[in-house]
Amino acid sequence: MPGGFAPVANAGPCPCGGGAYASCCGPLHRGERSAETAEQLMRSRYAAFARGEIDYLLATHHEPERSESERRRSLEFTCRRSRWLGLKIIATERGGPEDLEGIVRFEARHGDGVLTETSLFQRLDGDWLYIRAQELDNAVGTIK
Repeated sequence: MPGGFAPVANAGPCPCGGGAYASCCGPLHRGERSAETAEQLMRSRYAAFARGEIDYLLATHHEPERSESERRRSLEFTCRRSRWLGLKIIATERGGPEDLEGIVRFEARHGDGVLTETSLFQRLDGDWLYIRAQELDNAVGTIK
């Protein structure tokens, strides 16, 4: 998949906190491999938001009710205006290599606060996809 807004360098730490980008989320963003778990997809989506990997975000979110052009515009806006500062996985439920559904609760720190979300993921046609937020709290202004 094509790169996003971030520098093309694959060196350095992965935004998701899971190691070096080149061996963590980079291969998923480039389409060299697929997420094996719901948590891995969640981490790779966070890293994609941080790096502006719009094509990856589109490919990993099941949202048939909105047009791709509308989704792309919204994602570009979000990626350009947000400065992501860190990710913390709070809990996971199911979502393993043999599961068809999983739930991941996480906190994503950004320049204006903390996004806390409980997300639903499903495996469709063998690949994990983000389906929707089941619970969302976007505390603005709590981090500086």
